[in-house]
Amino acid sequence: MIREPAVAGAFYPAAAGALASAVDRFLGTATRQAPPALGLLVPHAGYMYSGAVAGATYAAASVPPRVIVLGPNHTGLGRARVALAPADAWRTPLGQVPRDQATCQVLAEAPGVAPDAAAHAREHSLEVQLPFLQRRSPGFSLAAICLAHLSYPECEALAAAVAAAARAAQALVVASSDMSHYLPAPAARAADQRALEPLLALDAEGLYRRVHDEDISMCGVIPAVVMLLAARALGAQRSELVRYAHSGEVSGDDDQVVGYAGVVVR
Repeated sequence: MIREPAVAGAFYPAAAGALASAVDRFLGTATRQAPPALGLLVPHAGYMYSGAVAGATYAAASVPPRVIVLGPNHTGLGRARVALAPADAWRTPLGQVPRDQATCQVLAEAPGVAPDAAAHAREHSLEVQLPFLQRRSPGFSLAAICLAHLSYPECEALAAAVAAAARAAQALVVASSDMSHYLPAPAARAADQRALEPLLALDAEGLYRRVHDEDISMCGVIPAVVMLLAARALGAQRSELVRYAHSGEVSGDDDQVVGYAGVVVR
């Protein structure tokens, strides 16, 4: 079973050559000898808006042969709140990304995790990460989880399973998230700074509470919290903001912007 591209030609180029060129341009002078990381926070908008932030983030860390990607469920499709992609491979214009069978088996044994192809069928948040990962680590294998809203204790339980799987596989954990949505640029930047403060302090519960208490429209807060908890379990010592931007910097419209942040956890 192959998960076919859902947003090729919309969020990123559908032609292999154009896509490779775009991703390489966003990655800049990245090398595979970049310092290792335990986790990343990477945006998932169309590449014209968030590609520069995504590229800078992936360039700041080496990418191992196995990756766990966590993304939010924007579509509402599927029944599982923690939906593990069951596809044998994901296809992108750059080729196929195989499923990491061993890592998926570990994750599938965690409470609440269930295979659910419907949750992944049209979801863009995980798909847009794959071309960057393919260029950074050709031949890598993938475990992909699409997340609905979870309570904080549920995030903790899932993070324990993600950490165990990442430890066994020596995998990188990637959380896919944009920041605040459709605010004037100054308000978006202020809200995003409020969300980034606990994230950069490795305070997963603080991130969860602040985003909920202050109604910050960070769509991937649950993936970000789970990634941060898993990274802490793996021994994380620090978190670095690689780059911040918003859509108005490309569109010229600062009245309703979406914020993008790239963070590396080591």
